[in-house]
Amino acid sequence: MAWNEPPGGNKGKDPWGNRGNGEGPPDLDELVRKMQRGLGGLFGNRPTGVGGGQSPLNWLVIVVLLLVWLSYDMFYAIDEQERGVVLRFGQYVTTLQPGPNIRMPRPIEKVYLINVGQVRTLTHKATMLTQDENIVDVEVAVHWQISDPAAYIFNVNAPAATLRQVTESAVRRVIGKNKLDFVLTQGRGQITQDQQIVMQTILDGYKIGILVATVEMQPAKPPDQVKAAFDDAIKAREDNQRRVNESQAYSNEILPRARGAAARLREESSAYKTKVIAKAEGEASRFVQLLAEYERAPSITRERLYLDSLESVFSNTSKIIIDAEGSNSLMYLPIDQLLKNRSNSSLSDIIPREFKPDNPGAKSLQNMRDRPSNRSRERR
Repeated sequence: MAWNEPPGGNKGKDPWGNRGNGEGPPDLDELVRKMQRGLGGLFGNRPTGVGGGQSPLNWLVIVVLLLVWLSYDMFYAIDEQERGVVLRFGQYVTTLQPGPNIRMPRPIEKVYLINVGQVRTLTHKATMLTQDENIVDVEVAVHWQISDPAAYIFNVNAPAATLRQVTESAVRRVIGKNKLDFVLTQGRGQITQDQQIVMQTILDGYKIGILVATVEMQPAKPPDQVKAAFDDAIKAREDNQRRVNESQAYSNEILPRARGAAARLREESSAYKTKVIAKAEGEASRFVQLLAEYERAPSITRERLYLDSLESVFSNTSKIIIDAEGSNSLMYLPIDQLLKNRSNSSLSDIIPREFKPDNPGAKSLQNMRDRPSNRSRERR
């Protein structure tokens, strides 16, 4: 049974308000009239007739709606990280700064909001040749921002694609001017700096309105086919650098020590020089003074010199030689050995009895004391 055929075979109304007779489409004119009556009732219109018109309230509503739409379309609140590019009939006029702004409504003016604070990232990975004709895999990440919104929109078609091409060209240019060892080892920082300079120079020439913030390059590596050979070369280079560092450390340890020893020798030699000079000056001064005393009393001075010489000689020995009176033999006493063997004995126990003070022969000791003076007299 069809939707316009009610049960029992009676013909009913279709959804368009037409009596169904089973023939032809619904009446469209009647449908349009119903919609007009519904809208008129919504705004409080009276049926349109020969002398009818719009109510003032309807015009007031229309004016209010128009003002609301104009207010919404003409007011722009620009965020801190955004800029507004204004076009008037399709031609660039100005760039709106952050804050509230009022422009002419569409279609007179159009405003495009561009986010200039967002940092975008572009990555590029490729295999390229170095200056010494070696193959190396390089991966670069470029962080960039929009510096001039109007130039970014109008000066270059597809600025992001242009930036990618500029990045590839700059990377190949910088890598191609450096050798493989410099690229693989200590040259990564210098290479990234050179790449950023080249990219910014090219982009400024295009007036594309893009600022390259930073360039980061991952550690370059050789292709997998020759990676083992490059690893051996890098290991040999590291061993060489390690040996250089060890030798430098040894040099830094030895040189200060040698300088210290040399300084100590110089100080010792200077002290010895001062000592010798002072001693010589003292001996010369002593000799001059002794000469003056000798000129005054020659005999007394000679005897004094003789006694001082004996005293200096016998004070440095631990042996005693005793010359007994009336005997042609000398007695030798090794005092150091006797003291070593009888460390707990007194000197009176060590000296033989015949040389003790209570023995008459002990007077020979007194004779020994007097003998040097006798000899000095004989010399005179």
